[in-house]
Formats: sequence, structure tokens, C-alpha cells
Amino acid sequence: MAAEKGRGATLNGESRRFDLPERIADGDWLDALAEVDGAPPRRRTEVTVERPRTIISRNNSPDIAFNQSINAYRGCEHGCIYCFARPTHAYHDLSPGLDFETRLFAKPDAAELLRKELCSKAHKVSPIAMGTNTDPYQPIERDWKITRQCLEILWEYRHPVYITTKSDRIVRDIDLLVSMARERLVAVMISVTSLDPATARTLEPRAPHPLRRVEAIRLLSQAGVPVVASISPVIPAITDHEIESIVARVSSAGAQDVSYIPVRLPHEVAPLFRAWLEEHYPDRAAKVMAIIRDIRGGRDNDPNFGSRMRGQGVWADLIRARFQKARKRAGFTGERVTLRTDLFRRPEGAQMSLF
Repeated sequence: MAAEKGRGATLNGESRRFDLPERIADGDWLDALAEVDGAPPRRRTEVTVERPRTIISRNNSPDIAFNQSINAYRGCEHGCIYCFARPTHAYHDLSPGLDFETRLFAKPDAAELLRKELCSKAHKVSPIAMGTNTDPYQPIERDWKITRQCLEILWEYRHPVYITTKSDRIVRDIDLLVSMARERLVAVMISVTSLDPATARTLEPRAPHPLRRVEAIRLLSQAGVPVVASISPVIPAITDHEIESIVARVSSAGAQDVSYIPVRLPHEVAPLFRAWLEEHYPDRAAKVMAIIRDIRGGRDNDPNFGSRMRGQGVWADLIRARFQKARKRAGFTGERVTLRTDLFRRPEGAQMSLF
């Protein structure tokens, strides 16, 4: 299957990980795929409303600095081929490939669910992370504004939050972010994977231009919002040559710090990534996968705590050494962004006893 213009995955096969029944195409579905001038019609983004009973997810992973998160959406229109969240679409009997980036789920009740959970006596205050699974500022946020609504609740309750995104759309909410930053209640992480527009166009086809993300770092930093840049993932023989230039660029834009993670290929992401390499980088596909497997202990992916975020072996050590040297040259001191938890308050009259 050839790559579709404006989409990341080149495949759309169903996951067999959960032994889901194979879908049978009916006539209407086949009509929708009717060829036009020898090519199928361009795939449109569909959004389905999801009504969960809770919105805060919890984890006990030792690899990450938070244990609570909110995801306003399932699936992500940015279409990043490396996205480790792609396999979650298999839970819905949908493909982690093109379905993940075209058949999205929105949770319009998220803000009210968040209010209820924050009012619960069982809620323990620690920073909530947004953007841990799919991007809270992906294109559909422009119309749905679910992320904005959740931030308004968190600000009302003076609850700390970390936000991770690769979209400059976050600047739209700078009014809220500045207010929260004054109270040390928010920190933002913006991903800059490549500065090369041609690379970004296939790697992250519907994410904003890399320089727009750098500009978002500059605008937020100038406004007093702490921003950490993230080179995640670093892809050997595709983007690793940009480590030094990205670190220098985000430093000049005002980032407070910078981090990186070697590319991870869990579950269905590995075959999707291999197909993407064959489509866009056939000249080096075997080399890229050989280095990745070396970093991941001879496998496409290493799921183990600790090593999954750092990698292992000579190539991982080389990337780490280059990053640390570039980080030091750029003047980053390693100062951590810490958020306050002592300001949390429930509005008077909140019926906590009901939850």
C-alpha cells in the first residue's frame, strides 16, 4: 500500500493481538472505497463521541514523573509514524495504522468528569499529565476545546498539570497558562523531533511545522511559562544527526531544559514503522532497523522499565554522549521544573461526600 498524502501510516491492517474477529466488508464500505481516476478517495477524519465514566488514569511506572493523567482524545490526527499510542486503537477493533489517525474519539464530558473526581475525598493531589497518550492540541482541539475546558477546571481548583504537545496550538491558551505559571501550577513540554520540513512532513504529517513549535517555545517562555523541549524520539540514521542543532535552537528560543528518548516500537508500531521506512527511506531501511535492534537488545522494542527510555549498547551510549555534550554546550543546567501541590482547593459547597 502506497502512502496516502497527508497521512503517516502506509498500512491499515487489523491487530491480531487480542484475537478479535476479522471484519467483513459490506457493500456500503466497498462503495466508499470506489476508485476515482484510478485511486481511492482521500481518507477523511471521523470523530466519535466517547462517554467514559472517569477521566483520570493512574499508573505506577518508575520511568515517568507523574502517576495521574488525562487524555481528552483517543487516536491522533498528527499521524506520527513512531507514536507508541497507536496500539491502543486495537482495543476498539480498529487498526493502529490509518484508523488511529483518521478515526478519532473525543470525550466532551471530560471537564465535568474531572470536576467530580477532583471533588472526591479519595483524590490525592499530585501533578496531572495531559498529552501522555495522544496530543491534547491535535487539530480537532480547535473545535472541541476539551483540553481548554479541562485546564479551566484545573486552574479553578489550583491543581498542578504537566502538558506535552507537538503543536503550537497550545499558544491559544496562553492566558490560562500564564495565570497558572505565576502560581507554579503548570509546565509544558514541546516535542521537536526534526528541524527539516521534508523529514517532518512524512514523519509527523499533520503536526505543525517544526519552526512553529520552536516559536511556541519562545512565546511561552517569554510569557513566563516554563517549557522543556523534547527530542522524542531520536531515530538513528534519520534524525539523530540533528541532535546538536535542535538543542541549540530550543535553547535560543528560551527552553528551560531539553530531553530525549530513543525511538520505541511497541506491538503494532514496529511493522508500521518498517513499512514507512520502505516507503520513504528504502536506501537505509535495513541500517535503521539494525541500529534500533542494537539499541533495544536485539529486538524491535524493549518494554522493560528503565532501559526502555534509555536504550542500551554502543549506539545508545553514542547518542547519549552527543546529547549530553550538546546540552552542556547550550548552557542547560538540569534544573527541574517542580510544581506546587499545596494550593489545591475545592470550591465551597462541593458535595464531596457524594463521590
